[in-house]
Parts: sequence; C-alpha cells; structure tokens
Amino acid sequence: MPTVLIIDDNAAIAIALDVLFSLHAIEALRAASPEQGLDLLERHAGAIDLVIQDMNFSADTTSGAEGTALFRAIRARHPELPVILLTAWTHLDAAVDLVKSGAADYLAKPWDDNRLIATVNNLIELGQTRRALAQRLQAEQRQRHDLERYELRGMVWQDPATERVVHLACQVARADVPVLISGPNGTGKEGIAAIIQANSAVRDGPFVVLNCGALPAELIEAELFGAEAGAYTGAARAREGKFEAADGGTLFLDEIGNLPLAGQMKLLRVLETGRFERLGSNRERQVKVRVISATNADLPAMIRAGSFREDLFYRLNVIELRLPPLAERPADILPLAAHFLGPQRSLHAAAQAALLAHPWPGNVRELKNVMARASLLASADLIRVADLGLPAPASPPASALAAGAPGGRAGGALAGNDGEPDRAAIGMALSRAGGVVAQAAAELGLSRQALYRRMERLGIARSG
Repeated sequence: MPTVLIIDDNAAIAIALDVLFSLHAIEALRAASPEQGLDLLERHAGAIDLVIQDMNFSADTTSGAEGTALFRAIRARHPELPVILLTAWTHLDAAVDLVKSGAADYLAKPWDDNRLIATVNNLIELGQTRRALAQRLQAEQRQRHDLERYELRGMVWQDPATERVVHLACQVARADVPVLISGPNGTGKEGIAAIIQANSAVRDGPFVVLNCGALPAELIEAELFGAEAGAYTGAARAREGKFEAADGGTLFLDEIGNLPLAGQMKLLRVLETGRFERLGSNRERQVKVRVISATNADLPAMIRAGSFREDLFYRLNVIELRLPPLAERPADILPLAAHFLGPQRSLHAAAQAALLAHPWPGNVRELKNVMARASLLASADLIRVADLGLPAPASPPASALAAGAPGGRAGGALAGNDGEPDRAAIGMALSRAGGVVAQAAAELGLSRQALYRRMERLGIARSG
C-alpha cells in the first residue's frame, strides 16, 4: 500500500487528509512539526512515497519561511521524494517559488479532494515506476563497460554534461517506456531520440518524426492519426497518420507542448491502449509504437494554466532527459564546429576563441549554420574570425580585464590563473581590433610586447 507523510500542526487538517487517503487505499503517517516529520522520514526511509506539508507551523506566522526550510531539508536528504505544499493565500508566492525549485505541486486551502487524490496517485505511480526502472538500470549498468557498446548515430560531443545525457539515453533505450526529452530549441533533441531508437528493441522498425510546432493546430490530429477522404476541407483522399507509419517502431513527437487539447486526449488513449481512429472514421486501428516526445516548453506551467493535460504529462514523462543549452556544455563547441566544417577545413586560434566566447542562443543549430556560412564564404581552408560572421561581443572595460574580472559569456573567466587574459579574452580582443595587435593590447591593458609573449605561450598564431 502506498504511504503518504502528512506534516501539519493542525490536527483537524491532518485527520481529514488521513480519512480521505484511507478511502483510496493510501496509508497516511502524521507529524505535527517539521522535526517530527524529518524524524519519521528517517525511520521509514524508502517506505514513504510522498510528503504533504504545511507552510507554517508556529502560531501567528504567515510568512511560509518554516515551510520553505522544511522543504529544503527534505530535498537535501531525499532529493527524489515528491513534496506537495499545502498553502494559503498569505504565502502563495513562497509555494510557487518552491515549485520552481522542485516541489511537485501546491494546493490551496481548502483543497479539492478529487484533484488532490488524482495528483497524489499520479505522483506515487510515477515514483514507483521510476524506482523500479532505476533498479533495473543500475543492474544493467553493472554489466556494461562504456558507451562504445552502443550505436551512437554519429553523435559528436566532449562535454561531460552531454555524455551523461547520451549514457542515460542508451540505458533507457531498451525499456519499453515513453521518454520525454526537454531542452531549448536547437540543442539536438532529435539526435538523442535517434540514439534511443537505435538501441531499442524496435531498432529495426521505422523512426517517424513529427514536429507538432510546425503544423497548424487543426492539422496536427490528421498528421498523427490519419484521415479519411472528406474528413476536413482539402482531404481529397484517405491518408495514414504518423502512428500507422511508425507501427513496430518509434514515433518522435517534437514540440509536444503545441499539441491541442483534443489531440492530447487522443494521444493519451493511444499510449494507454494502442488504439485510435482516423479522422472521419469509426473503424478502430491497433498499433504498437514506442513514443519519444520532446519540448522546450514549461509543461508543468502549461498544466497549471490548463493548456496541457496532467495525466498525459505523467504518461509521457516516465523518464525525462534534459539536454542542456550549448552554452552550458562549452566543451562540445569546438568538436561540433570541426565536425560541421569537415576534414578539409580548420579553425584559426582566434576563430576558436570567438566561438567559445559566443553565447549561442540558437544552440547547436546556430553553430551548424555558422559553420556552413564560414565554409561558403572563406577564401582559404583556414577559417578566420571574419568568416564566422558572429556579432561583436560587448567589450568589458580594459581595467576589468587587466584585473582579471569575469566577463564574456555567463560563467566564463577572461583571465587565467596568473591574472593575465586567457585565450578567449585575447581572441575576442583581436577580433574586435581586426587583428591589430597594438589595439588589442591597449584594450587588454598590456603592452604590445607583453601581448605577443602571452600569445606565444598560449599558441595563438599572429594573423596576417
């Protein structure tokens, strides 16, 4: 029987929740203070599936600070344990902030019994599935040596953040569960989906892709499920949908957040039963399809706004792979750039520095386009800064650079351990100065001779 821990100093509320859960075959443990709650968590470690906690425990206190401290203590000790916050309007903002920090949900007092039970059941089911899958993955991981045993579909990376995602994608590939790949546009989510397909039990089946964000809302359902002739204006003949095309293989649904609510309901039914009807038809069809979805949207926020179904989210999100933006995996930039350029072209040291200094708001897709442009416009095999066509970065004050103050893209230092500007800082300065060393040296707060010595030590070639 699933177990919920209720932490609330109001005995009436705790009893009411206990009775509600008992009617739905859920056991409840009760604690009247944060200290008692944390003690119960330690004594029943592994047996508690979910925590419901109040936001205030002292009389005449409405700030929510006590609830915030309790939530953070639970997350520190049990980072995977879902926590639902019981909140009043006086501390709603604090609850919303905690949801952004990882709380599963918040419910205002008085709560809606049906919504509470639905949320609790979804979270318990999700947690149980994740734990079972995690145990299975750990057992498989002990038997595997490294990523070389997998089909990686030409994926290029060097950054540890990317490797973690690729490794997890390979691990979950053979588990017959839906996977949600989240991350900004252009990060390579389709490539991760292709790796999952290539290492799955249906790797010999079709791999069908549908970008839900590239179609008008009224056509998405027809693309997914097919349509009979005359089902909508312009449907002159019957056509099969992506589910039929992907039968026996994998369907990758990109930008799943753009799926309209009617389509979400039908998608949920297919995921649960494998059955659907074409638009304009009453004949039920059966398929066996592995669904991988991807999004750059905040689906929990869409659920709260009523534009995305909560039950569909939990069905799609059995396993979530988060692919970070390119700026958060900088070690991937130069290997990807070299891959896009091909073996016949190489990057000048200053061009490498410019690539590393760029924030890449368009992620891998932007990098690929920049390399394609450079290949077309470069007059030699050595790609220089001017060939890249990148916007000039904002120039920090020379005094800040000379003092080793941070600048450039977020988190990147412009000074080495010796307090002098590093390769990226020199590359940016040379780029802004058009390769004129004296001008770059003045911006960096160095003499021309000192900059030449620094360039020589770092292996930066003089242009021209």
